[in-house]
Amino acid sequence: MDLKKTGSFLKELRSKKGLTQEQLAEQFGVSGRTVSRWETGRNMPDLDVLIEMADFYEVDLRELLDGERKGERMNKELEETVLKVADYSNDEKQRLMKRMHIICWMGVISFVIYMVLDIMGMADSGITEDIASFCLGLSFGILLVSVLYTSRHMSKIRAFKKKLLHRG
Repeated sequence: MDLKKTGSFLKELRSKKGLTQEQLAEQFGVSGRTVSRWETGRNMPDLDVLIEMADFYEVDLRELLDGERKGERMNKELEETVLKVADYSNDEKQRLMKRMHIICWMGVISFVIYMVLDIMGMADSGITEDIASFCLGLSFGILLVSVLYTSRHMSKIRAFKKKLLHRG
């Protein structure tokens, strides 16, 4: 897929509708800067947004992805399949965000426990020292995992993990 070609096609379709980047951004609930990135080929819309754009511009999804008009229309079965994939992708994102939300709250709670123990002067003696150390370590670990999970590097880590599992 040629991102520059697709971006030019998106710009052409927007211009034919007589819309500015800001107006289009408002239509799809994104920023004008995001639309600019799409049109320059630096970034692509999510699959669910692409499907909405295909409907909005009255073109096939295949045409949007190829960056040019085609003579034939996408058959209904393929379109339904793509919609199901988009729904699945959104469901997966929501499940992941829910997990991350729960994990982050666990980190916040463990840090609050540590702070309470520290403020009360109980973080330096006996069993409460172990509890405070555990809570501080847990919150720091969760912070690191959250940063990794929300970064671009997570896909690289997953790919590396898959390679290791298939070789081992």
